[in-house]
Amino acid sequence: MKIKKAIIPAAGYGTRSLPITKVLPKEMFPINGKPAIHYVVEEAVASGIEEILIVVSRNKNMIIDYFDRSLELETFLAETNKHHLLEKLSVPEAHIQFVRQPYAKGLGDALELGKPFINEEPFAVLLPDDLFIEKEQSLKQLIKVYEKFNSNVIGVQKVKKELLKNYGVIKEKNISTRLHEVVGIVEKPQTAPPSNLAVVGRYVLHPDIFSFLMKTKPGVGGEIQLTDALKEMLKERNCYGYEVSGERYDIGSHKDYYKLLKKMNNDKDYLDEL
Repeated sequence: MKIKKAIIPAAGYGTRSLPITKVLPKEMFPINGKPAIHYVVEEAVASGIEEILIVVSRNKNMIIDYFDRSLELETFLAETNKHHLLEKLSVPEAHIQFVRQPYAKGLGDALELGKPFINEEPFAVLLPDDLFIEKEQSLKQLIKVYEKFNSNVIGVQKVKKELLKNYGVIKEKNISTRLHEVVGIVEKPQTAPPSNLAVVGRYVLHPDIFSFLMKTKPGVGGEIQLTDALKEMLKERNCYGYEVSGERYDIGSHKDYYKLLKKMNNDKDYLDEL
């Protein structure tokens, strides 16, 4: 079945980026004139996604406003002969819906809100903290694996041992150069991580995941963890980890955010488009 739907969870507090995230969602951090979440939606659409559900919280109306049309601004630009600026207001062509997460109970809880939207179809999940610079979108790479095996696929990359405590980490059985069968998964292991392959914010999931999320109890940080639901799902369904190619930037990290800005400002192809 074609993967047509995606969920983008964007309801977190953004505590790593305080104090600016008191007023500006990290998903709206500017990257060369466009907010970070714009690039994530672009990736989804370029990967074949047609419908997107963005999970927001009460203080993130700015995200909803961004993907809405501004008729007053469009009229002003047209009447003042600034038609060339109208192109800058365009957003990726997809049907975008929103739902609010009342309380920050974790990624698993945020995904549960999307069950009616998914309606028993396989779907993608894109975490907007992670941006990838790559010719072939990271999500598209995972969709190809899902279509081959009809099983859950998790995007992974090799991470330094001292940083694994900040990620979900898989225990794997190698299949090919980039492809692994997931035989175990742990959320933020503080000691003895099962491998150096960390989950990096891209998933393609079978809709059965919702039945496991409903039974998942709060885990690390007192939150409903998608990792814990996937761990239980492994008992009934295969899951694969695919090492996505491309450079990954975590916009919740000040270091990565500035590296991404520098990368894009020094990118000749990007500058030629300006």
